Amino acid sequence: MSWFEDGTSRIYFEESGAGEPVLLLPGFSDRIEGHTALRRALVPGNRVIAADLPGSGRSEPQPREYTASYLADDARSFAALLRSLGTGPTHLLGFSDGGEVALLMAEQSPELVRSVLAWGACGTISDPDGQLRETMSSVIDHPIPPMQGYRDYLVTTYGEANARAMTQNLVKAMDAIITAGGDLSAEKAGDIACPVLLIAGEYDMFVPRALLDKIASRLQHGETVVVEGAGHDVHNARPEWFTRTVLDWLAKH
Repeated sequence: MSWFEDGTSRIYFEESGAGEPVLLLPGFSDRIEGHTALRRALVPGNRVIAADLPGSGRSEPQPREYTASYLADDARSFAALLRSLGTGPTHLLGFSDGGEVALLMAEQSPELVRSVLAWGACGTISDPDGQLRETMSSVIDHPIPPMQGYRDYLVTTYGEANARAMTQNLVKAMDAIITAGGDLSAEKAGDIACPVLLIAGEYDMFVPRALLDKIASRLQHGETVVVEGAGHDVHNARPEWFTRTVLDWLAKH
């Protein structure tokens, strides 16, 4: 286990294996422990660097004050981490917020990124009716039935007070981003020169098909896969398929 400090962020990460460098970034409130099977599958032939996002897992600060620039800020922090480790061009694997960070890293620091595979990410935050923000804001105290399991995970992992603060702080950042137009990386996706694979579940409420197609149309070397019957966490819905897809992608690039 190791730590890397950049600005106000203290990032927890673990390294395993040797060979091609791969950076694995979980999503908001997600932890690297939730991707253990994938990490083990990646180790043969790869130097796997798995890191918790600031404010999630074991990374700090907690609770985090999320701002409108938090994803771009994280992209710069993880680029600094790769530079400190001397990885050179690195494959980026990112889920949800981790996927958004990976896309931003490809825009901001192209010399560090060999390829991007992101799932549950599309370069834009969209919530026209406010339902996503309302669901997240009330998930601790008034969870809708489909979110009960996620609520229990948050409280067990972070404690009730921290979980409430982190989710409500995230909603404030979402408000600011959406007010500014909702763009994260989609508008400048044409600047991304490396190969990109975007995976989304058919029922992913964070990644509407129109937004997935929008960013894909702007990528220089982009591919998309929509997984039938899956939601946001494709890696949990189709674990064997997902692991094989990741391994095939890395072998191809």
